[in-house]
Amino acid sequence: MLPKQYRLKNKKAFDATYKQKQVVSDNLLTMYIGKKKTDTAFPTKIGFVVSKKLHKKATKRNRIKRLVREACRLEIKNNALKNANKYMSLIFLPKTAALNANFHLVQNSVKTLISRVR
Repeated sequence: MLPKQYRLKNKKAFDATYKQKQVVSDNLLTMYIGKKKTDTAFPTKIGFVVSKKLHKKATKRNRIKRLVREACRLEIKNNALKNANKYMSLIFLPKTAALNANFHLVQNSVKTLISRVR
């Protein structure tokens, strides 16, 4: 579970992040990037979205969300957000290939997406 200060919660924040139209993706995940921060004292908020289009069973959707959330938590713990720390919010959306992926594949995907942020 992500610490409370890193969670992106309300709909306005999600909509504002989508509106920026900065997207980075690979074969497992898509990451939307929000606005740049004016004050670096606040942490970057991270959100996770898994739609019913991905899989109809909630257990499958929740599993993917847990894997991505844990990979992000470890990145935060290791202070590996690098350039992504300059932005207010990040949203991760898994693709259908993530349904069969193990944790190491998801973790590598999160690392590569974060490293590709400018």
